[in-house]
This record gives sequence, structure tokens and C-alpha cells, in this order.
Amino acid sequence: MQEGFVIWFTGLSGSGKTTLAREVERKLRARGMRYVQRLDGDVVRQDLTRDLGFSKEDRDENIHRVTFVAELLSKNGVATTCAFISPYREARETARARGHNFIEVYVECPLATLIERDPKGLYKKALSGEIKGFTGIDDPYEPPKNPEIVVHTDLETVEESTAKVIAFLEQSGLISIENDSIASARVFVAEGE
Repeated sequence: MQEGFVIWFTGLSGSGKTTLAREVERKLRARGMRYVQRLDGDVVRQDLTRDLGFSKEDRDENIHRVTFVAELLSKNGVATTCAFISPYREARETARARGHNFIEVYVECPLATLIERDPKGLYKKALSGEIKGFTGIDDPYEPPKNPEIVVHTDLETVEESTAKVIAFLEQSGLISIENDSIASARVFVAEGE
């Protein structure tokens, strides 16, 4: 039976969490993993948590619900990727405690780069005051203290960041090492940077 795990991508809006989660999912499926599920902030908010707003309490409840789903999936042999801003450390620590084989990936990107990218125009709206309580602008983001993996999406390609995640999974024994794999990619953990 396939070993389940949770890869929790956290970072500011526009940092590349969803892009990276999709690519990791694609790589896992290409390796023949049958049970892979991606939970994404935008999609989850449309179905599972559409009743919630963006207050701290609602954001915590959003992550609480996602944590429950990720826990069920991972404990039943599903490789589960979660792409959520998840701005508060305490909520992420709860997810860590409940998720089976939990791996936190900090998708780090400088705020100036995110404001410049701004694919959804959200930073522009937040900076102009049109959006209130926007994470990283007028609401806090608490970066992880000890994530298993840190990717720098302002400096790395999607392929390089994906390689770090896949290499970590291989080195942890959660997926098998392939001869032509990207296992030689250097895995950066927060302490090593």
C-alpha cells in the first residue's frame, strides 16, 4: 500500500504555492502513484469553506477544516498536497500534529516581488485600501520557524523548487528514488540557509 503524507505549501498570495503543488502532483502521478490529491485555497473556498470570511477566526476555521480532510486522506495512504496561505503558525502546527508524514514547504518570495507580479491585482487593491485585512499588507503572515523545505520562487524555477520537494520525499523514504530522478537536487531546510 502507498504511504500517505501531507505536503503543506505556505506563503504569501502569489508566491507560487498552487503552481508548485500542481507540479509536485504531476510528478507524483507520473511516477505511478495512484492516490494523489491536491487541496488548494481557491478551490476549497468555493466548496468546503464558502461560508467563511477572512477574519482571523474564519481563516483559522478554514485551515482547521482543511487539516481534517488532509488528516483523513494522508492516514489512508493518499499523497496530499495543500496550498494555502495559512498565515498563522498555530494553525499550521495543528495541521502538522494531525497530518500523517507532514512536510511543511515555505514558499518564500519577497513582498516587493509579489507586488510587482500581482497576477490577480490583489496587492494593488490592498495597497490602495480597496481590500482590508490582506495578508502581508495589513494583516500578518507568520513565516514558518522550522519548515522541512524552503523554496525561493524569486530565485528558482518551478522545476528547481519541485526538485527540492521530490528529493526530500525520496530522502525521507516516502517515494522511491528513480535513476533519472532529480534526487540529486539539494534540499534546503530552514536551518541550513
